[in-house]
Amino acid sequence: MTPYAQLEAHFAELHQLGHAQAMLYWDEAVMMPRGGGLARGEALAALAALAHRTLTAPQVGDLLDAAEAGKDQPTEWQRANVRSMRRMHLRAVSLPEALVHATQIATMACQQIWRVARAENDWNAVAAPLTEVLALAREEAERLGDALKLSPYDALLDAYEEGTRAAEVAQLFDDLRGFLPDMIDRALGKQRKPLPLPGTFPRKHQRKLGEEMMRALHFDFARGRLDVSHHPFCGGVPDDTRITTRYSEDDFVESLMAVLHETGHALYQQGLPADWRRQPVGNCLGAAVHESQSLFVEMQVSRGRAFMEFAAPHLRQHLGGRQGDVAWSADNLHANAIQVARGLIRVDADELTYPLHIILRFELERALIAGDLAVADIPQAWNELMSKYLGLSTDGNYKDGCMQDVHWFSGLFGYFPTYTLGALMAAQWFSAARDALPDLERQIAAGEFAALVGWLRREIHGRGRLKTAPELLTEITGEPLSLGPFKAHLERRYLGG
Repeated sequence: MTPYAQLEAHFAELHQLGHAQAMLYWDEAVMMPRGGGLARGEALAALAALAHRTLTAPQVGDLLDAAEAGKDQPTEWQRANVRSMRRMHLRAVSLPEALVHATQIATMACQQIWRVARAENDWNAVAAPLTEVLALAREEAERLGDALKLSPYDALLDAYEEGTRAAEVAQLFDDLRGFLPDMIDRALGKQRKPLPLPGTFPRKHQRKLGEEMMRALHFDFARGRLDVSHHPFCGGVPDDTRITTRYSEDDFVESLMAVLHETGHALYQQGLPADWRRQPVGNCLGAAVHESQSLFVEMQVSRGRAFMEFAAPHLRQHLGGRQGDVAWSADNLHANAIQVARGLIRVDADELTYPLHIILRFELERALIAGDLAVADIPQAWNELMSKYLGLSTDGNYKDGCMQDVHWFSGLFGYFPTYTLGALMAAQWFSAARDALPDLERQIAAGEFAALVGWLRREIHGRGRLKTAPELLTEITGEPLSLGPFKAHLERRYLGG
């Protein structure tokens, strides 16, 4: 076998380990009894250590050197595959297996404590476990930074979106910080209060509605399913894609939009290149690109007026609305879906206030990784920035403040910026899709999504990691990452511009 062929076989084994890890993570969030947390953490730690051992095996570096020096990967896909392999290997060999194992144990234990402590508003219960998780994250960041010649925080950020640097993110966020406050005030001054949608909406009816919307958007139920978890997510692998949501019987919009958001993630996952399923080049391009696909479906499509024209009769059918009732009209449903309000909870935030939630977290986690902010001081720092950016207090309210997200308790430092980077990308992708599909709004209103999903499959999903994210974005939209399309989208939707 050639060096490249040996690498393909080796990384196919690594893919199968990742498949097993993904299923155990899904089960932990959806099915596992609370008492199983310690045992599950140990099992996942063993798998993480095995995957690390597989990726850092001595022969992998030698095979990569031989493949890069030789000519046994003649296609563009094969060359891109080797690039992805090298990136994965370089990051892995920078970390000792003991650190990988310890991090998995600590983060799983911290998540389990957080789930109980958050419900009880008990910051003290989780502060010590989080301190341990942060110490491990800082060690990882420093080791990776030394190996990659990056700052510690940039080394973490690079794991989620290759090539992205904190200075670039800070510049974009500075622009948003200047643009959004006035935009929010103007939108609040202009928006009309929609008619309420009162009632009790049984979970079984909401589930049927969600599944119907997923089918309309071409989610493949032969290769995926919908379940319930503490926090909505999309997991699994392309041929076994798992979506979760959560339900409130007083408010169906929350669950519906969560399902549509996760369907965007799932479409990307199910649409990854079938010929490269078990190779690095066949994976998603990065966290920001992944988030752009969920926000493309949720924000750009599903919260639009055209989508509500399609969805209104389905909502009435499943949730008890009456034909002719103005509250269940497409106009009123659309108004409900795009209400702007300053709130405490990130996942409930509208697309105007959401970036401010991300900017807050970006500033705090940079300080945490740099050692400029201690875990004990997070609640006060959070409250100060929440007051500064959104005019709200979280003093003493840890549940709706610094304990609301699982990310830090799971060790995911450097992930938060990708949410807003994804929102910017989504606006650019959708602008390009409108240019490519001039009849797009009519198609959406009619519930015809084949052409749009086909465009996504062809331009983004099916290309895996063939190109870098900046290369792909520039090729499809004609420009690198830009605030222009996002700002234009917000002004058009909320100000009628």
